[in-house]
Amino acid sequence: MVVMSAPSRLVIATRESRLALWQAEHVRAVLGQRFGLAVELLGMTTRGDQILDRTLSKVGGKGLFVKELETALEEGRAQLAVHSLKDVPMELPAGFVLAAVWEREDPRDAFVSNRCATLHELPRGARVGTSSLRRQAQLLALRPDLDIQPLRGNLDTRLRKLDEGGYDAIVLAAAGLVRLGLAERIRSRFDVQQMIPAAGQGALGLEVREQAAEWRALLAQTSHRPTELAALAERAVSRALGGSCTMPLAAHARWVDGRLHLAAALGHATEATRPLLRTAADAAVADAAAAQALGESAAARLQAAGAGDYLAAAAAAATAAG
Repeated sequence: MVVMSAPSRLVIATRESRLALWQAEHVRAVLGQRFGLAVELLGMTTRGDQILDRTLSKVGGKGLFVKELETALEEGRAQLAVHSLKDVPMELPAGFVLAAVWEREDPRDAFVSNRCATLHELPRGARVGTSSLRRQAQLLALRPDLDIQPLRGNLDTRLRKLDEGGYDAIVLAAAGLVRLGLAERIRSRFDVQQMIPAAGQGALGLEVREQAAEWRALLAQTSHRPTELAALAERAVSRALGGSCTMPLAAHARWVDGRLHLAAALGHATEATRPLLRTAADAAVADAAAAQALGESAAARLQAAGAGDYLAAAAAAATAAG
């Protein structure tokens, strides 16, 4: 138990999907046990949950999953928002900060199919469901013959669409399946070098108002430093490249013998057959500044590899999406 000046009651704003509620319940249990807080949940439906007939890149990006939660924080209806970190925009609105990043679950992408055990067992022209431009670019780099089809909705909805026969396979984050007790649906997991995850994938981000100093100090005690530094490096790649949901960008950092190894890849936003640009960098990272520098170094290497043309295509796609 710690002594704090913040109130003993905390309200968590959360999306109402089964996975989001699991994450919020997990945070509630940990905070209640560790700090003796009385924690309540404020369930909300975001625009990202409501718009299912278009890809995120065409309707405003991942920020659609967090805007309503931030409004609840701003209005004082909640003090904390819990997010899948990969859904958090690289630049938070003024007045908001990430107070903590929690330890990462399995960061890999999962291959889910009722027909085949691996991607390479799929027949030519198989329909694979994903609305992630990052996954699309990397899937086509592995199997140019695949028919990639959009797939929106929460995790249960995506599995139902697969089971109804709409797809030969779908690709999901392994972390969500594991957290909901659905690991048996995973036929195989992609190696992180084969299919580089999204920045922050598998980690939870705890967002508060910047001015909420007491809550920031309290929640900072729960942050998992290795995951936090890795996520900082990953998110720095996107930030340095002006990342948006129209950019097929992957970035994943992992600790090896005390050094942080960062891999990144950039695909073309409108020409899926263009080759992936890949890079890797590593450094001894002890603080946020070093993590940020590692991410910026990887971004610079992508720029040197010809990312300018790819970034221009992503910007044009963002403009076209409105």
